[in-house]
Amino acid sequence: MKVDEISCCQIQEWYPHFKSLSFKTLIHELPQSFVSYLLEDSGPFLLPVSISGDDALPNRVPNVDNEHESLIPDEDSESSTVQPSFPELESEIRSSIMALGGAVFPKLNWSSPKDAAWISTTGTLKCTSFSEIALLLHSSDSIVHDLCHAFDSCDGPDSPDQPEKFFLALRKWYPSLHPEMEFRCFVRDQILIGVSQREVTGFYPILLERKSEIDTNIEAFFRENVRLKFKSENYVCDVYVMKDGRVKIIDFGPYGAFTLPLLFTWEELEENYMSKRRELRIVENQCGVRPGLKTAVPYDYLDMSAGSGWDQVLKRADEELQRQGKSTEAGA
Repeated sequence: MKVDEISCCQIQEWYPHFKSLSFKTLIHELPQSFVSYLLEDSGPFLLPVSISGDDALPNRVPNVDNEHESLIPDEDSESSTVQPSFPELESEIRSSIMALGGAVFPKLNWSSPKDAAWISTTGTLKCTSFSEIALLLHSSDSIVHDLCHAFDSCDGPDSPDQPEKFFLALRKWYPSLHPEMEFRCFVRDQILIGVSQREVTGFYPILLERKSEIDTNIEAFFRENVRLKFKSENYVCDVYVMKDGRVKIIDFGPYGAFTLPLLFTWEELEENYMSKRRELRIVENQCGVRPGLKTAVPYDYLDMSAGSGWDQVLKRADEELQRQGKSTEAGA
């Protein structure tokens, strides 16, 4: 995996070029102080002080290991932690939320905090305040991936540890969108070789009825609007198919690395590439439903197939252990 192939999939990189084909999004560069706040992992988690004072969330999130811990810091305690504050960032985010209709879902350069949706009051990524966004981001291991591990699958000793800057993308919340109409397109050498239903934990009969139509619409959209226009030759593109057949771009991601192949395997996709074949896969019946996975590990890191992000991490760890072993033997 090349650094450029991962870098060009950051939302602040691709969105300006595909803005008219995607969902309305406003992007903010994050100050380093807020990035450091997201990475804090000691003591009770304190939500930032709200400049509006109207947030419904408590200032302090209790430690899950101590159900009796108070939500309010003890003001008389000498060990009280100073509550963080980011007034300028909060003001910018509040303005963006209002401009986007009052509700958004957040994501960083690559990932949304989908693994932390359980902690929100709605059980979704819908946010109406800065505090709700901060809570989701701080609680998500997918976000930690963006902050610390985005380039783990890259080849070469010069691979960066993290991107130069971090961005928060606020995307307009559309309550009427249907998860069964989201699809992942796999592109190899600028050739569309596979399309997979993105929500693989459910069977949707409507997809059987519209399969041919959906396949045709996605292929035409890719050929006319994406192929030769995205900065990489190898990538995945998540799209949404509207009721009228129009296609919208949801996101871009690297081909391989920390991306899941969903209803394919990477080996099957390579076979499609070699045979120049395009294939759309959906869950055909209840027996084909994939179980939902509740885990703290970023969802796309669960792919253990050859060449995946997790596979590369394990290989690198093994190589490092072997290198250390040889160094020890040589020094003995």
